[in-house]
Amino acid sequence: MRDDRLEELKKGLSQILDEENILSGNSQTKSYREGIRVGKGIASFVVLPQNLVQFWDILNLCIFLDKIVIIQAANTGLTGGSTPDGDTYDRDVVIINTLAIDRIILLNNAKQVIALPGSTLSNLENILLDYGREPHSLIGSSCIGASIIGGICNNSGGNLVNRGPAYTELSLYASVDKNGELELINNLGIDLGETPQEILCNLENAKFDQNNLPYTHRKASDYEYKNRLRDMTSKIPARFNSDKRRLYDSSGCAGKIAVFAVRLDTFIKPKNEQVFLVGTNNPGNFSQIRKEILTSFDQLPDMAEYMHKSFFDGADKYGKDTFLIIKYFGQRFMPRLFKLKKRFDLFFDRLPFAKKNLFEKILHNHAQLLPDHLPVRIRQYRHAYSHLLIIKSSDLCIEETRDMLAKKINNTSDVKFLECSQSEGEDLLLHRYVAGIAPKRFCIINEDQTTSLLPLDVALPRNNKNWHEILPESAFLESEASFQMGHFLCMVFHWDFVFNSESDLVKIKKEILSVLDKAGAKYPAEHNVGHLYFAEHDLSNFYKKIDPTNSFNAGIGKMSKNKYYA
Repeated sequence: MRDDRLEELKKGLSQILDEENILSGNSQTKSYREGIRVGKGIASFVVLPQNLVQFWDILNLCIFLDKIVIIQAANTGLTGGSTPDGDTYDRDVVIINTLAIDRIILLNNAKQVIALPGSTLSNLENILLDYGREPHSLIGSSCIGASIIGGICNNSGGNLVNRGPAYTELSLYASVDKNGELELINNLGIDLGETPQEILCNLENAKFDQNNLPYTHRKASDYEYKNRLRDMTSKIPARFNSDKRRLYDSSGCAGKIAVFAVRLDTFIKPKNEQVFLVGTNNPGNFSQIRKEILTSFDQLPDMAEYMHKSFFDGADKYGKDTFLIIKYFGQRFMPRLFKLKKRFDLFFDRLPFAKKNLFEKILHNHAQLLPDHLPVRIRQYRHAYSHLLIIKSSDLCIEETRDMLAKKINNTSDVKFLECSQSEGEDLLLHRYVAGIAPKRFCIINEDQTTSLLPLDVALPRNNKNWHEILPESAFLESEASFQMGHFLCMVFHWDFVFNSESDLVKIKKEILSVLDKAGAKYPAEHNVGHLYFAEHDLSNFYKKIDPTNSFNAGIGKMSKNKYYA
């Protein structure tokens, strides 16, 4: 029922939280109700718990009053899965934003960590520096500022191929059973007590032995991934969101349970790293390089990222301000910038004469006035080649990569490679990381054209060879702009199209997906279904199993928004 017992809900929330952490009304809640690329909807309240016990108490209240709960942290979801979708829910919606609960607890001298709901990849990376270790993903290849648990819930990442996509079988979460009862389930492999309050307090205050934990057979990373990747004869993609092998408790749950903590492996930081930039105008050369790496290398590169000129140029123009901010102020500045943006937008959205997205337009326009931010040799390669491959190798793999590329150059006239200096490599990787901003920023800067964004997150079969010509030509001809890049060894691609208001978006998407279906592709690959994709059978069954009453994130995967999925 809608608009049901909202005064009782507000009174209950006021007994748990300070008033400043209870938001209502369109202007106060806007930035929490709208996705960074797609998606927006209604919510009765947005609440900001400051600790795990408050999070638990809010959940209890919402479930008791029969509300739909959407949990978000950084709200960096790319398919609308961390925001409401429209206004067609059968119950009131409450958004719980957990970004304030950002503690990271080190285990076994940082060989593992426990991440609480608001902790981010960038913070984890900084914490691990002193221990000579790294997380499963760095910065977030599509979403700078992404939360750790958000990645687990969506099986994100995987571009660091030796570490695999975000995955764990060790987590602490709350779920609602078929009778509507909320239950806290501790699968962290750590004894934290009996009652929910005891478990949550002991965890948040780290009241347990962090360096002598009992053995557990459960995985804290997808360490099998690099071996699965090498099977180039397989018709099955290496990773995709509906892969039931990697749907386990919080992993792949897409917010259909409330995740309080995850336990994850960390990885030894390489002693030496080298970035190579490979350029060609014949993308078939990259298929040969991929085959050589996956079939003959003793150790795989850390990453191999494909960038078509469209995404390279898009990042160059529309990601320049973000590039410069991270380069000169560091990743730690980004959360403060996001807070400033929220306050700025909140103020100017109230003014009838103010332009939309004014903050982003100011950043973008000022960045265009600054000198070229990319190294000269990188710029020269882009001018010469339409297809670029960024390979990052470490330790023993450096020499393997260098020898393979040198041999390739000797045998092929239309491919060249550049062994980057340290500063060139850092700038090139940062350029790749900010690329995910480009499609949405294009729409913001060109909003007078009334554009619509169609982001595609696709996993092709491991044996695919025509990845560079698989999309129908009509999609490119009808679009205002297109952006293409991918995690190349994984055969996971991000194809983003921008269309004007006259285009039939539903028809175009149907045509593209039909082509992909015939090719044996799976979608989405790593951004999860959100409200853009249909959840396949295995995935929808998993959602119904862990959330039988449809109390959490109702409607994702184009499923019912009604109670019990009616």
